Amino acid sequence: MLALFEHPFLGRGFRPFFLMGALYSVISLLSWAGFYAGYITPSPILLDFISWHAHELIYGFTIAIVAGFLLTAVANWTGGAPARQIHLTGLCFLWLAGRVVMNFDLGFPLWLIYAIEAAFIPALAISLSIPLLKSWSKRNFVFIGLLSVLFACDVIFLLSENRTPLYVALFMIVIMISLIGGRVIPAFTVGALRQKGKKLYQTDQRKMDVAAVLSLAALALILVSFGSANAVFGVIAIVSAAIHALRMRHYHTRHIFHDPMLWILQAGYLWLVVGLLLLGLSGFGFVPFSAALHALTAGAIGSMTLGMMCRVTLGHTGRNITASPLTALSFALMIFAGVMRVFGSLLFPQYTLFWIIASACMWSANFGFYILTYLPMLWQPRPDGTPA
Repeated sequence: MLALFEHPFLGRGFRPFFLMGALYSVISLLSWAGFYAGYITPSPILLDFISWHAHELIYGFTIAIVAGFLLTAVANWTGGAPARQIHLTGLCFLWLAGRVVMNFDLGFPLWLIYAIEAAFIPALAISLSIPLLKSWSKRNFVFIGLLSVLFACDVIFLLSENRTPLYVALFMIVIMISLIGGRVIPAFTVGALRQKGKKLYQTDQRKMDVAAVLSLAALALILVSFGSANAVFGVIAIVSAAIHALRMRHYHTRHIFHDPMLWILQAGYLWLVVGLLLLGLSGFGFVPFSAALHALTAGAIGSMTLGMMCRVTLGHTGRNITASPLTALSFALMIFAGVMRVFGSLLFPQYTLFWIIASACMWSANFGFYILTYLPMLWQPRPDGTPA
């Protein structure tokens, strides 16, 4: 029986969580498209369908990808043993149990449904805290703080069904994108370009990195205190967009268009800038708040997660970090899905129903391409025979 837990699929967090997240993304977004097309009757047992869509994007899909990335990265950051085998199986079970109770009526009392749904993030945080504390990796304690806020937002949302905690939770994910993007995008870009003979270097932007995170935290605080429809929120969002855009001046963007594994991450980061700018405009009433939210979700989260999933899968299964034609196509279509959802609805609002359905279907297709291409890598041992 124990031999089952020694399978390579349970060797590193990215393997099961990337697969489960991708599968759930395909299912949930196709359900969303089917709802708008009139083929699916809303049936979430706790939430209205729109709230379910928002909640499951964050606490279903995105948190699975975050878990897979952090469980894998923390082992590298600390040099400690990764969560794997029975430990990893338990975490996967908690995530899956949350998805079951949020989608199916099993006759459980509400308190038990809430407890099952909320159990995963604390378990993940503890799993990450142990190696971080042992190695005293202070730089990465911030992720435990962000997970704690995500947990609190989940509980408050479930108890109140007020969507403001979901918006705050989205900002916590955006902070993660800003933090991780600020670390890996310049590192990956310079590393890849130096291999091609370009003498480029990373630029230390520590103060800008801190300012970027603080600006996002300020936005979340203002949102909770005063809402999004005010000038203060608008000004801070535009300032945050400017800070994030200024960081890109050292990302060597003009050199990366030949490499899909690089430009998809920079595109995801650029979507973050666009989303913040649209948030600023929404604060002054020039664009709908929903347009900014979808720039951050369909745009930034979609592009960044897909890009990182492909890169991490290739790198940690011992393969060359090179995009296949199908992967490159999925990257381009992911960007286009975001454009349709955000700018299609803004410029041609009379076709909003079409943009929602088309972008959801394209999102699902892109993660379907990921499953088709990367499932054998996630399931099988590394070609070089090393663990995971």
